[in-house]
Amino acid sequence: MAKTNFTPDWYEQPPPPHSFRSLFKWGDPQEFKHPNQRLYAHIKQTFHLEDEDFSERSSEGNGPVDVEMPLHVSTQHIQALQQMVGEENTDTSTYARIKASYGKGMIDVLRLRKGIIEHLPDLVLSPRSQPEVQAVVSYCHNNRIPLYVHGAGSTVTRGMEAVKGGVSLDMSVHMKRMLHFSEVDQTIQVEAGMWGPQLEEILQDAPQHFGAKHAYTCGHFPQSFEYSSVGGWAVTRGAGQNSTYFGKIEDIIIAQEYATPVGMLTTQPFPRQATGPDMDQVMLGSEGTFGVLCNATLRIHRSFPQNHKYFAYMFKTWGDALSAVREIMQAESGFPSVFRLSDPEETDVALRMYGVEGTPADTLFRMLGHQPMQRCLLLGTVDGGKGFCRNLKGTIRRSAKRAGAFNLSPFGVAQRWEESRFRDPYLREDLNDFGILLDTLECSVTWSQLEQVHHEVREFIKSRPDTICMTHCSHFYPHGTNLYFIFIARMDSIAEYLQLQYGILERIAQSGAAISHHHGIGKQTAPWFYEQAGKVHMGVLQALKDYFDPHHVMNPGGTLGLDMSEEQQSKRWGIGDYDSGLSEDLKI
Repeated sequence: MAKTNFTPDWYEQPPPPHSFRSLFKWGDPQEFKHPNQRLYAHIKQTFHLEDEDFSERSSEGNGPVDVEMPLHVSTQHIQALQQMVGEENTDTSTYARIKASYGKGMIDVLRLRKGIIEHLPDLVLSPRSQPEVQAVVSYCHNNRIPLYVHGAGSTVTRGMEAVKGGVSLDMSVHMKRMLHFSEVDQTIQVEAGMWGPQLEEILQDAPQHFGAKHAYTCGHFPQSFEYSSVGGWAVTRGAGQNSTYFGKIEDIIIAQEYATPVGMLTTQPFPRQATGPDMDQVMLGSEGTFGVLCNATLRIHRSFPQNHKYFAYMFKTWGDALSAVREIMQAESGFPSVFRLSDPEETDVALRMYGVEGTPADTLFRMLGHQPMQRCLLLGTVDGGKGFCRNLKGTIRRSAKRAGAFNLSPFGVAQRWEESRFRDPYLREDLNDFGILLDTLECSVTWSQLEQVHHEVREFIKSRPDTICMTHCSHFYPHGTNLYFIFIARMDSIAEYLQLQYGILERIAQSGAAISHHHGIGKQTAPWFYEQAGKVHMGVLQALKDYFDPHHVMNPGGTLGLDMSEEQQSKRWGIGDYDSGLSEDLKI
């Protein structure tokens, strides 16, 4: 395809206030990231498009949310709940109710683009304290009112979707305070509504805030870091991009307080204990089905930015790269902080995004045997004490060299990735405006099953003509890793998207991988989790549900596979509903 100086009509202005676009827009309303010319050329080639196809973008979603959706909770209940949290902390507007129910998954975006409004809570409450949360939970339980919880709203699994109506608690308005900091214990206790940047700012400024001797870090940096909350991390068992060193959230949180229909549940921040099953681990990942997380105590680490080191290597093949990273994880030399391995197709796209493809550096790679659609990019960082970082970086270098990798560390590849790692989600909006969908699904695998799962899932995705499938591993352990699939496709309908998404989930499950590594289950992935968990596992979860939530008001509607509808169980939830068969009362 010939080179062009044409620039598509990318959207680059804050969304209109109270518009559908303002609801599905990722992150900062004034922030954008557009495909560069090389990635743009690749998209055109893959989807058989010309510049003319990008001359006029869709205006879907620019219209205002100016419809009043009916309330189904009685005035008496609304007034009683309003007295608990204050009139100023009660919102029944359609806009606030959509925001509380819809997340940032592609199904959320596609519905909002088409003005589809469904599954709304009747009112959104912003509690100011733990006693208020418990009062609301108790009232909803006693009066059989469904109750959902909203943090920062970055769920991609329909995790907080209010399919039964009722009440949504917005924890991010008031419940975002720091409650306790201990430099002696290296812990911090914060309320569940605190967002990532606020937590990290407090820890980095610990000497100024608390007179601490050191700056600290939580070490939890998911791609949604800037727009996700501690509560969301906890209830979905989330992972940050530095998890290989710092751990997933279940390794970081050591104590919690939940408001449940049967009362407050409080755990203690002991380093370890032999007092029966670990209640923290029972509640982590419960996704609001047992109670509302009010606060959590987290492990923290001394921050050593001066020891933060980068590395990057190019391997000739996927097999060479996998052997090297497994050796690094099993060498008993410590773990990297960021550790990210891209498969051949993701490497190919990454080189376009980084501006390497077609340059003299690319020519050199080919001369050295690193061929397109075979080579694999590994990048990452090491963190910790000076000696630890030096020794670990040496281990990584030696393992990569034995595998015949080309050392890219001096060329700033990892630095450029780190600088933009929280901005990549903005790309999705540009593609969506021209009918191109970008979405992700992820799973967890052992080393011995990795290549089979990678092959089978990719084979299914690529069986759909003209579909990009990029895959990477980004959370590593001595006995395995995760596989993170990113697919880009041109589609005309929501039903077509759901069929592809559900098909990928089915193939992940059939291949034997864990259905989720860190996104959680929500209502979207529930039927595949239900099958994978099995009768005994689901029986335990149901027993816990029956104890904590006897009237089943907490996040009902299929979360964790606990009370799925027949349509959800059939693995066809929504297919056929959003395009031709959508009820008129759902269309605006």
